Amino acid sequence: MNTLIVKDESAAGDLLHEIILQFDSEYISAKELIEARVTAEIERYENDVKSFANNLVKPSNLEQRLNQSKSPSIDPEKQIYIALKAFQNNGFILLVDEEQVETLDEKFLVAEATQVSFIKLTPLVGG
Repeated sequence: MNTLIVKDESAAGDLLHEIILQFDSEYISAKELIEARVTAEIERYENDVKSFANNLVKPSNLEQRLNQSKSPSIDPEKQIYIALKAFQNNGFILLVDEEQVETLDEKFLVAEATQVSFIKLTPLVGG
C-alpha cells in the first residue's frame, strides 16, 4: 500500500484539514484521488457526524432531513459526481507538488513525500 497525505488549504494558504489515503497503485489519476477522498470522507462522516467539517463532501439538505432520525447516510456516487464536476468547473484547485492539476486523467506518484493540496475557491459576490 502507498500512502498519500492530502491537505485542505484556504486560498491564503492556511491548513484547514488533513486526510491520509491508501492506494494499491504507485501512480493514480486526479479522478482516482478525488473518488478515494470522497469515499474516505463519507466513511468518516457516517462514523462520526460531529467531527465532520470543512470537507469536500456535503450532504444535501434532503439527505440531512431524511437522516435526522437514523444513522447518517450519503449517496457516494452522487457525491463523487459533484466533486468531479466541481473540479472541472474550478470549484477547487488541486495541487500536486505545488503544480496545478489541469485534468482528471493527469497521473502522479503516490508517496508520503508527494504534496497534495485541495484549495477550495470562494465564488465572488455577484459573479
